[in-house]
Amino acid sequence: MAIFKRPLNLPFPHTAIIPNNQHRIANNLGGFIENNFLAKEPVAQKLREIDFAGEMSNWLASPSRARSLSVFLVRLVPQLLETVDQKGLVRFASDRIAGQLAQTDIAPLVGDVLTSFTKEGRHQRLLDEVITAMHRFLNNADTLDVIRGKVQKELPLLFNIFQGDRLILNRLVQAATELLDEIKDDKDHPLRAEFETFLKDYIRRTKRTKGFARRIEALKQQLLARQELSQAAQSIWSSLRSYVLADVRKEDSVLVARMTDLFVDVGTKLESEPELRRDINEGMVTVLSNLVEEQRGNISAYVAEQVKAWDIQQLLTLIEVNVGRDLQYIRFNGMIIGGCVGVALYVVESLLLP
Repeated sequence: MAIFKRPLNLPFPHTAIIPNNQHRIANNLGGFIENNFLAKEPVAQKLREIDFAGEMSNWLASPSRARSLSVFLVRLVPQLLETVDQKGLVRFASDRIAGQLAQTDIAPLVGDVLTSFTKEGRHQRLLDEVITAMHRFLNNADTLDVIRGKVQKELPLLFNIFQGDRLILNRLVQAATELLDEIKDDKDHPLRAEFETFLKDYIRRTKRTKGFARRIEALKQQLLARQELSQAAQSIWSSLRSYVLADVRKEDSVLVARMTDLFVDVGTKLESEPELRRDINEGMVTVLSNLVEEQRGNISAYVAEQVKAWDIQQLLTLIEVNVGRDLQYIRFNGMIIGGCVGVALYVVESLLLP
């Protein structure tokens, strides 16, 4: 047919339409796909038919598949750690953190932490720990010997001869121990109230005092200036890196097991969280439809380039082979219609013209 080639290879006009317009057809095809198949709304509508969260949930809920994913990800860990070392990311991160801390006024933060400490009642638990420590200290044999020596030096010789130092010391320790026990057992003890009043008053005064802020700032700068801080960051990273590398080489890797449990837990919980599933699906639709929207021009250009690069003779041969019978019917139908039109015109001409 003339649509595919030139009859008898003669340059008749309007023949070999496809070969002569290959580039134009390619550009129009790319534009047609871009405007009709890759438009944002049709793509988003099609994507909404897919239950991404459901597929994710079913996949992750399987322990074997979750473990396979974990093993795959863990295999990438050594490369990731090597990249971190090569790029100096640990030093970069520690320097950035130190720089941010140097520019940050932490005095208000310290004040807020102290205030939160008293609001949650932790200061009373701290007082209990201090009382327990003092109780052990006063009843320690070595401590008593040291105190007894101090008491002996202060008492007259007569008291020491009759071991008055031991009596006085025992009474003092007993009285102190009983007082500590009373404070620890009685949550409403007056000394607890005194301690709380003192601590809260101290916190209020420190938050309002400029000297407190200056002391905190000076302490912060001293800490940041110490070489041990950067060495500690590198040491922590080296220890963590060694542990992770040793773990990923094991058959029973703890990291693989924990990641597997995490994935299975996520997959299981997704099944009973319809709102989360809906959010995930909508998020995937938004991301993918926006991606297609941004790249549809490139996709159109890619389609056009591929069509332009086709071997047109092979394409035409392929089309004729697959639709050859239909082409014969087209030719036959064209002949019949042309003949009928010719006969009709001849009849009309014979009737109208004498």
